[in-house]
This record gives sequence, C-alpha cells and structure tokens, in this order.
Amino acid sequence: MHINPHKNRTEFILLIALLMALNAVAIDIMLPALPVIGTELGATNENDQQLMLTLYLAGFGISQLFYGPLSDAIGRRPVVFIGTGLFLIPVALAPFSPDFSFLLMLRFMQGVGAGASRVMSTAIVRDSYEGRAMAEIMSLTMMIFLAMPIIAPSLGQAIILVTTWHFTFLFMALMAVITLVWAYFRLPETLLSADRRPFSVLTVINNFKIVLSNKYSVSLTLANMLLFGTLLGFLGISPLIYLNIYDLGPIYPLMIALTASNLAIASLINSRIVGRFGPERIALVAAMSFVAIAAIWSLLAWQMTVLPPWLFVAIHQPLMLCFGFAGTNSISAAMQPLGKVAGTASSTVGFFQTAGGAIIGAAIGYAYNGSILPVTLGFFICGCLAAALMLFARFVRVAEAPAT
Repeated sequence: MHINPHKNRTEFILLIALLMALNAVAIDIMLPALPVIGTELGATNENDQQLMLTLYLAGFGISQLFYGPLSDAIGRRPVVFIGTGLFLIPVALAPFSPDFSFLLMLRFMQGVGAGASRVMSTAIVRDSYEGRAMAEIMSLTMMIFLAMPIIAPSLGQAIILVTTWHFTFLFMALMAVITLVWAYFRLPETLLSADRRPFSVLTVINNFKIVLSNKYSVSLTLANMLLFGTLLGFLGISPLIYLNIYDLGPIYPLMIALTASNLAIASLINSRIVGRFGPERIALVAAMSFVAIAAIWSLLAWQMTVLPPWLFVAIHQPLMLCFGFAGTNSISAAMQPLGKVAGTASSTVGFFQTAGGAIIGAAIGYAYNGSILPVTLGFFICGCLAAALMLFARFVRVAEAPAT
C-alpha cells in the first residue's frame, strides 16, 4: 500500500534531494582540499589522500545494513533524525583534528551517519511510488541532487582560497542542521503502521534473505556497484590527473562540475523517457554504450602517453552521461520487486553500491601510476561485468515471467 507522502510534490522532491545531497557534499566539497589537508595533517603518500573518500564510503556503506531494517521497524522519520545527528557530530569535531589519522577516523564516523540519508531517501520514494513513476521521481530527485557536485567543488576551492579547509566541514554542518529542521517540520512518515516489521534478529535475517534471494535485484545491484566504483575511483585520483598531469589549477572544480552536469543532464532526459522505455532497458543500453566508450578510451591511452586535454574531456564526459543513465535506472529496477521490504532492500542496494564501490574505486585509484591507462582499463573491465549482469537480470526476469 502506498500513500501520498506530501501534498506538494515539488517540495517532496526537493527535500529528498537535500537528504541525498548530504552525502554528495561530504564527498565533492572535499576534493579541492584533499592535497592541502594531506600536507597540513601529515599524510605520508599522495595516494593516501584517497583514504579521505575510501574510509568515509566504508562507514557509509556498512551502516546502511543497519538503517534499513531499523526503519522497517520504527519508521523512516526517526532514522532520518538519528543518522543526520550522527553525521553532524564528527563534522563539528573535524576542524579540530590534530593529525591525519584522527581526521580519517572522523570521516569514517561521518560516513556512518550519512548512511541513513542514502537508505531513507530511496526507501521513502519506494514507499510512496512504484514502477515507472518511481523511476521518474528518482530521476528528478537525482537531477536536483546533482547540483551539489556541480557547486560543491567550486565552493570547496573558494573556501580554501579565502579561508582554510576547516570551513568545508562547517558548511557540511550547516547543511545537516537545515536538513534536520526541514525534515522535522515537513517530512511525514511514509511507512504505514501495518507494513512495519519487528526489529529482531530473525526478522532482519528473513528480510535480507528476501532481498538476496531475488536474482533479478541482486544482479542489477552488483552492476550498479561496478559502475559506481569507476566513478569513485576517478573522483579519488581526479586531483592527480587534473592538477599533476594537465596542470589545470584553479579550473579543476569546473572539470568536476562538468562531470556532474552530465549526470544531471542524464537524469533530466531520463525523467522524460523512462515512462516509455522502462528503467531496465535504458540501464542496459547505457551500460553497453559505457563499455564501447571505455574501450576507445583505453585504446587511445595505450597509444598515447598523455591524451590532449580536449580529447580526455571529449571521451570522459560521454562516459559519465552513460553512467548517469545506467546508475539511476539500475537502482530503480532493482528496487521494484522489493516494495514489502523497501528499507532492507535500500540498505542492501546502498551497501553494495557504496562499500563495494569504494573497494573497486580504491583498487582503480591505487593502480594509478602517472598514466591514465590503468584507470581506463578499470572502467572498461567494470563496464563489461556490469553489462553482463544486466543481461543476466533481463534473462531472469523473462524466464520467471508467468506464462500467458
């Protein structure tokens, strides 16, 4: 059973987008500051800068396994407040970090709090919509949410130019407070009392069994994880590529904004076409296109020591456009059969996407050796595996469809 979550559909989309944006800003506003933070707090290796993202995403991913079952028992609103509050505490402490290791610990804790925003945003939408309508709402939410990756890197760059990196955490704290206040007054509970499931070990295990036994959803979740890993891998080493290889300096945030713009464009277009073609088909076509572009990128990187900046951008941006279509639609399709355990399903999808994606992203990032070839090969291999999993999911759906 579904309810109208909010009389104002536009405000509902904006509020969900803000909830999701807590995670985006925690990643993207940090990117320009990573080298400065590493230097000031004593990081011994430039590749260690990526740990600021990796440990955050590890906490983010692991915590989702808890938030989903908890929200299936007590409702979505309380979990929003618990998670956002936990996000706020390490953010307030981070400016006082005495060394790099202490800040990494706080980043992990921050990720633990942010996990609720990822799980609840998806679960709330799934509580309230289904099918292609859900995919449309998710696309519109993602389009607005992706404004943060466009704005945040430039904001982060401005902060470290005018003040210090400490103020990036103050900005995150402000966002968390706004989210708490807005949700308190304007976010209704979307999980009906009749749909709540007891929070017990047996119930949680059974809920996870329901999710993990669904071959269709698991296949799409793993495909999403692989593609998300390529994005995280690139973000982690993007300062090394744009600053060290191409020496782009102050315009580095604009390159991150360009990437986010392609993701936003994909979400906008997807909201218009997903009702006609369906999320599964769009995700599969996008994944196959991703593979083709990544293959070209790898061949060029193999032939050239350094790609000209214009060629690098000309290939990378369409790749991100494909990711935008494949990412949102694979999540929507994966969630569709799991409405009765939407919280646990959102936890599972989010865990694999972020924790698994963080591991894949770290592997791609640490393969960086001054050349982009290891990165492009990582994109190609992950794309091939993701496309294969999507084809398998399609096969499962057709095979399990009732005969007519």
